[in-house]
Amino acid sequence: MSESKVALVTGANKGIGYEIARALGETGATVLVGARDAERGAAAAEKLSADGAAAVALQLDVTDPLSVTAAAALVERMYGRLDILVNNAAVLIERGQAPSRTPLEMLARTYATNVYGVVAVTNAMLPLLREAPAGRIVNLSSGLGSMALTGDPEGPYPGAWLLAYNSSKSALNSITVTYANELRDTPIKVNAADPGYCATDLNGHSGPRTPTQGAVAAVRLATLPADGPTAGFFDDEGTVPW
Repeated sequence: MSESKVALVTGANKGIGYEIARALGETGATVLVGARDAERGAAAAEKLSADGAAAVALQLDVTDPLSVTAAAALVERMYGRLDILVNNAAVLIERGQAPSRTPLEMLARTYATNVYGVVAVTNAMLPLLREAPAGRIVNLSSGLGSMALTGDPEGPYPGAWLLAYNSSKSALNSITVTYANELRDTPIKVNAADPGYCATDLNGHSGPRTPTQGAVAAVRLATLPADGPTAGFFDDEGTVPW
């Protein structure tokens, strides 16, 4: 069994996920670079390793039950536990059409990754997290999932007509709290992180923040001490942004 912490980051071959993996590697953790595309995952892990991290590529398509099961089995065989799970993989496939013109197929594709994929990976990895002294689960959410922020006509998001994406992140916030309630009496902490509006492939690199800045909140929550918060939704200032 590995003596260093073992961390799995989904969608870690680029963007915020890559920066989370890099920062966790800097803490001394062995980082499993979860990626749907095996070649891209391997390239990302190689780059992280060259920078001094203990990084291992892990092929993982969060929408494929067989892939999720195989990944969990591999983690169990190699390490016997999982200390940190960061559910970062997400998609944004709509481009601002009116909610009333959003096809159901777009919701289904979005939820397959942003909602169902999180539940599938969390359930598969939870037995391994229970084997860790103090497991941590961090779900990458968004201020766009806040009904308070998106419903405020004077706020920053009322014009963000992203029915599928916004509602998927609202669902993710509820999922986070529900898991936290189940695990409240265990050493496992479950939180959601708001990376802010970062320049990534997800939004055509339009955000004013960098992926490195976006990783800060998730890394802080992934490395929480025993007396840290649970069942919250935090940005990199440590506050709940709703």
